Amino acid sequence: MSAQCCAGQLACCCGSAGCSLCCDCCPRIRQSLSTRFMYALYFILVVGLCCIMMSTTVAHKMKEHIPFFEEMCKGIKAGDTCEKLVGYSAVYRVCFGMACFFFIFCLLTLKINNSKSCRAHIHNGFWFFKLLLLGAMCSGAFFIPDQDTFLNAWRYVGAIGGFLFIGIQLLLLVEFAHKWNKNWTAGTASNKLWYASLALVTLIMYSVATGGLVSMAVFYTQKDGCMENKILLGVNGGLCLLISLVAISPSVQNRQPHSGLLQSGVISCYVTYLTFSALSSKPAEVVLDEHGKNITICVPNFGQDLYKDENLVTILGTGLLIGCILYSCLTSTTRSSSDALQGRYAAPELEIARCCFCFSPGGEDTEEQQPGKKGPRVIYDEKKGTVYIYSYFHFVFFLASLYVMMTVTNWFKSTFCLLP
Repeated sequence: MSAQCCAGQLACCCGSAGCSLCCDCCPRIRQSLSTRFMYALYFILVVGLCCIMMSTTVAHKMKEHIPFFEEMCKGIKAGDTCEKLVGYSAVYRVCFGMACFFFIFCLLTLKINNSKSCRAHIHNGFWFFKLLLLGAMCSGAFFIPDQDTFLNAWRYVGAIGGFLFIGIQLLLLVEFAHKWNKNWTAGTASNKLWYASLALVTLIMYSVATGGLVSMAVFYTQKDGCMENKILLGVNGGLCLLISLVAISPSVQNRQPHSGLLQSGVISCYVTYLTFSALSSKPAEVVLDEHGKNITICVPNFGQDLYKDENLVTILGTGLLIGCILYSCLTSTTRSSSDALQGRYAAPELEIARCCFCFSPGGEDTEEQQPGKKGPRVIYDEKKGTVYIYSYFHFVFFLASLYVMMTVTNWFKSTFCLLP
């Protein structure tokens, strides 16, 4: 029995078999879900590595605790203190390798309609070799010649890709909020407490958005000056109010009866975060005071640590990114979610209100279970056709790689440190 278990794990990690996380204690899992989970796990591992590289204490800790640290750094040609392995330039190189990894798989999986082809087997298996390939591509980026030109050009590619991923994030949030509102509204027919739950959550969303905009008006503006910040806050605040009015307008209600303030509240919170990210990444303004001294205005005064707001943006941005990736990985690429993005929704009477509304009660897109008493258990749910578009899935991860690169490095504000 142990030999069969080892053979199953070997087929999962080094072959084309479906992955059930290579362990006996894991529950049954659909092949399409396990594949997306593994790619998301690889992505999160690289994101964690990027966050470590951006930590200002990493280089100091390595220098203190690793014997012959400087000699080792000179031996691998990483600088006197391995400065090429940490900081902005290192994050750009690692994310370049990850972006190339997902872009290659995007091209490899174009126009795959079933999971029986050779390319589909590569997509759904060979996880050990994929991990080696990802590591090799991230490491190989450190050996690209003419690093200054490469980094200068790559940051503009990252900005464009990050902008596109923001649009995808917005679509995912709209679909998420619509599913949330539709599911809880369906429960109001049998239990009026769902109305109270919807009202409470909507109130929380608008309280967070309003509190965020007010806080930014306090910390990022002053009575004299900071005109750009004031315009940005005014425009985004007005847009939040506009989408709230549009969401409850009669024309929208006639076309989308399940539209409501919950969706606009979720989007308002997202717009508030983007506004905070923009203001914190904006270069500080320096003016002369009445004594002729240079003072910094239009930025919050957090004491000695001037960049605490940037750290907060990185934490919020990375958390939001991982949340969207996991949501996309687990739910938004199924058939029902694809229909929702195209405006085709299930009838309200078919909905069962649940607190955990993201997942179907009994699972969806399942066909049959792999026979076997013990060992990894995989439900092969793509025998009749693919549950999601493989190439689109990898393209989203490609854009996400660019977005996390820009988010972790605070977009353009600090990328000029890359240049001589």
